[in-house]
Amino acid sequence: MALRVPPCAVVVSGMSVVTRRTHAASDVCVAATAVARAPAVSAWRAPASRAGRLRLALPLLCVSLWLVGCGQPPEPTPPEQEPVASTAAPQRVQARAGAFELREVVSGLEHPWGLAFLPDGAMLVTERPGRLRRIGADGSVSAPISGLPKIYVDGQAGLLDVALSPTFADDGLVYIAFAEPSLRGNKCGTAVARGRLDGDALRDVEVIYSQEPKLSSGTHVGARLVFDDAGYLYVTTGDNRAADTAQDLDKQQGKLVRIRPDGAIPEDNPFVGREGARPEIWSLGHRNIQGAALHPLSRRIWTSEHGPMGGDELNIPEAGRNYGWPLATHGRDYTGLKVSGSLGSSAPGTEPPHHVWEVSPALSGMAFHSGKAVPAWKGDLFLGALAKTALIRLDLDGDRVLGEERLLEEFDLRIRDVREGPDGALWLLVDEQDGKLMRLSPVAAAPGAEQQASEAQGAKEQAANEPAKPAQAGATSASDSAANDDSAAATPAAE
Repeated sequence: MALRVPPCAVVVSGMSVVTRRTHAASDVCVAATAVARAPAVSAWRAPASRAGRLRLALPLLCVSLWLVGCGQPPEPTPPEQEPVASTAAPQRVQARAGAFELREVVSGLEHPWGLAFLPDGAMLVTERPGRLRRIGADGSVSAPISGLPKIYVDGQAGLLDVALSPTFADDGLVYIAFAEPSLRGNKCGTAVARGRLDGDALRDVEVIYSQEPKLSSGTHVGARLVFDDAGYLYVTTGDNRAADTAQDLDKQQGKLVRIRPDGAIPEDNPFVGREGARPEIWSLGHRNIQGAALHPLSRRIWTSEHGPMGGDELNIPEAGRNYGWPLATHGRDYTGLKVSGSLGSSAPGTEPPHHVWEVSPALSGMAFHSGKAVPAWKGDLFLGALAKTALIRLDLDGDRVLGEERLLEEFDLRIRDVREGPDGALWLLVDEQDGKLMRLSPVAAAPGAEQQASEAQGAKEQAANEPAKPAQAGATSASDSAANDDSAAATPAAE
């Protein structure tokens, strides 16, 4: 029988002993763990045969290496390329609000994931393989910032979102969301660390939130960060592909988490004091929240999450509410069958989505527009789409979704994050091996532009007085599921 080599498996060659990491199940580590935990016995007899002795020695040797190698994920690797300021010519883009310019600012980023603006107009950008960089508005790129904690890098997991402290001007604190490795088993969980930005280093780094239990093998880790006006930090998580955990209050999978900036639990969290419930939980029943932002008027947090084959959702999570997964979903399993445990598109005790896409765009980062650069877009919501490779604009009147516009479809961009810059332009991260930082801004206003913007705003107000348009409908096919980077047919690192 062939021996499968797990993450901490020992390969013996002559007198040499080496360890080899893979992403397979750790059969030998399991055996080693069983030996380590076995109760003591009063008598023991060594196997007579050489083969028997080897079979016994192998797991025992793994035990000795357990703490230094067993179940640990691959280390972040050096970049294959260095990101540089791009010299590509800007592209012309036509939208309902007018003409725009799409400019590639930086190329060569390896799977960029999160973006935060510094007070001086520069940006902090994460790369999923475990690098945090400072990028100037002119496209200048720093070396990787040092001081990051140990990061699990595999598939969809790695260094993910980044956010500044609401009091950054005083404390210089930067918050990062990342996949944190477990000490046992090749698993990870969503975690949040903070540190003081000092030049090109993070100092005094501490982990303030650590998801338990750790169940992810590198999928469905969520990991968006949003501060509200009261200074509370919201952390999005995924179900780690263990759907039932989204309904379990003793687990942090499939939840929206609310903590204080230092990681402490707010006393008014909905499940504080409830036996068997994690006090960090704000809401439950989420599959994989990949986008989150604070509404500019209501100041409530909005989230977007991946459905399975169909059923991407936009929600406005409220304290203690259950948003359904997997009991209620508009999607189907990737087999084409009903999701296991689903009661259909609704279920007792669960909240319907605020808006739903029957065909999954694979939603990711999102941002509301202030109207600073484009008055006609004031209050609208922009979402990145990974599978449908577009920038989605939702025309909003307050909380009401009036309609949808898809931008940049012709460029085939997997848009991971969307942020509004200090000047009102939209900044985009394109998630690829040769990833990009891009800027979308209006072309210089022509005569009559102000009148056009006024007319556009008037049309929007008129639409607000009409019945809301129904959520997007349509049958989801197997080909759609393959395009959704959350599917098993997609590349492992896609979502």
